[in-house]
Amino acid sequence: MVSVSMTVNGKAAKGDVEDRTLLVDFLRGNLGLTGTHVGCDTSQCGACVVHVNGDSIKSCTMLAVQADGATVVTIEGLAQGSTLHPLQEAFREHHGLQCGFCTPGMLMSAADLLQKHPNPNEHEVREWLEGNICRCTGYHNIVKAILAAAANLQGHRQAAE
Repeated sequence: MVSVSMTVNGKAAKGDVEDRTLLVDFLRGNLGLTGTHVGCDTSQCGACVVHVNGDSIKSCTMLAVQADGATVVTIEGLAQGSTLHPLQEAFREHHGLQCGFCTPGMLMSAADLLQKHPNPNEHEVREWLEGNICRCTGYHNIVKAILAAAANLQGHRQAAE
C-alpha cells in the first residue's frame, strides 16, 4: 500500500491505495465522490474527466499515486456551494443532458475549455469535446449550452472590467 495525499475540491484528502489504483477509483471508493463516472474503462468515453492542477484529464488513465500532492477538482467541486457554475446552469437551461451519465465529464471538459479559450466558436467546442461520448443527446444541446455559458461568462468578465 502507498499513502497518497492531495487537495480535492479545496479540502485535504489522503488515503492508502495499491500502487495500481486509478485516480477515478480513489475518488469514488476512498473519498465517496461518485459524481465522477466510470463509463468504459478504456479512456474512450470521457465520463471520468476531472481537473488535476488546472487541466482536464481522464481519471481512468491516471494512477492515484500520480496525483499525490496535486490539486484535483471533481464535478462535486464545480459549483460554489448551492450556486451552480454557469456551465451547470446553461446545461439545465438548454437541455444539455438526458440520462446524465456523461454530464459530469462533459461539464469538467467544458470548464477547462472555457478557462483556456473563453470565447470558443461551435467548431472549437465540438473539437474540444471529441473525447467525450454522449449516447443520448446528439451533442447539439450540449454545444449550445457551452456556447451560452461562454457568452454568459464573457458578459460577467466585461462587466467586471
